[in-house]
Amino acid sequence: MMAMNKRNPSEVVEKLVEEWTLQPHPEGGWYRELHRSSLPVVRSDQQQRCAISTILYLLDAGSLSRWHRVSHADEVWTHLQGAPLSLWCLKPEADQATREVLSMHNPVQVIPADHWQAAKAEGPYSLVSCCVGPGFSFEDFTMLRDLPESERPAAALAELI
Repeated sequence: MMAMNKRNPSEVVEKLVEEWTLQPHPEGGWYRELHRSSLPVVRSDQQQRCAISTILYLLDAGSLSRWHRVSHADEVWTHLQGAPLSLWCLKPEADQATREVLSMHNPVQVIPADHWQAAKAEGPYSLVSCCVGPGFSFEDFTMLRDLPESERPAAALAELI
């Protein structure tokens, strides 16, 4: 078996998808849930969720994590492998998005609850872990592209919608 670093990038992506049984994510890229806490918590809006959930998330050079937000939950991104990852954050009502680059030198970034976020691999692929607390539910997930243009924040970079 060839070492991972001796393969071309598309072979590495294919191998990661196969080995981790990743599936397409609605925002783009590939994912698999790794953990969902059995501990229930009640959020400030009185909705019950698990305490924390964790996914493995893969973006290749041709995919984006398009603008989305997770209501009532923080998301912690951790760079694991591959190229640096650009992670954009847009506060509600902000007039400019911020960009952080996750890499082995800056591996962790937190996106606060209700903030818009988007990401892009800055090379052939980026493998990250995303932990959401309280735990992730698609009920709390909004894709910016699903909102009418009049409700979209003006500062959201159009190429990430």
